[in-house]
Amino acid sequence: MTKPVADTALAITLAIGGHDPCGGAGIQADIEAIAALGGHATSAITCLTVQDTCNVQQLIPVESKTVIDQVEAVLADLPVSTIKIGLIGDAATAHALAKLLGQHPTITVIIDPVLAAGGGTPLASNTLKQTLLQELLPLTYLLTPNSQEARILAGANELDQCAEILLQQGCQHLLITGTHEESVEVTNTLYSAAGLINQWQWPRLPDEYHGSGCTLAAAIAALLAQGQSLTESLYNAQDFAWQSLAHAHKLGRGQALPHRLYRYQHD
Repeated sequence: MTKPVADTALAITLAIGGHDPCGGAGIQADIEAIAALGGHATSAITCLTVQDTCNVQQLIPVESKTVIDQVEAVLADLPVSTIKIGLIGDAATAHALAKLLGQHPTITVIIDPVLAAGGGTPLASNTLKQTLLQELLPLTYLLTPNSQEARILAGANELDQCAEILLQQGCQHLLITGTHEESVEVTNTLYSAAGLINQWQWPRLPDEYHGSGCTLAAAIAALLAQGQSLTESLYNAQDFAWQSLAHAHKLGRGQALPHRLYRYQHD
């Protein structure tokens, strides 16, 4: 029998987020995206959910100590390069994560701030939002809100102003995605303390998708873990996410599910 050998070249990303039983978003989306791009995905579950492709019916946060125990077990054993955080669940977990991440300053943190389900169900209390802003953003390398999430977090309407407010909270970079804007093309905009750095335009796809934000943020985390620059990882992750949506499956009654493994089935 062949014995496994140590693989020190495989980039490792830790995905922290909720479980989506229909497989479109959350941890399953993260694992698929990371694996499809050649990384190894580890995970910590923050919430169980009762949801389908239409909406979230119930959110069941995991006790914060259990979340931290999962994260610590992974970090103690594997050389994690990037951490991607999605659905957090409650303020206690956000506070505990901030405390833990402060002890690992060399790990690159990407946060996709999940504030509501695609069907409209709120997924973050005001206390959780404030904890995210005050405690987690100063530890964040890249924040990836869509335009609606950016406005909610910043408390402003104009997106350049939202970016300025959120960057003042301490995150190093901010990518605001434009899928919710009324424009012919989707424009995604990267900001840093220096202001607007770059913009990318993508053809607007006709459907609505469940897990697009998770897919993009996890892809960015996977590519950063592999040593790509921020600009490289952002472009390549956007291309990967767009292709996943362009090849999405309409499997349920609601939003289409990204086909993150399309390359393996069609190349």
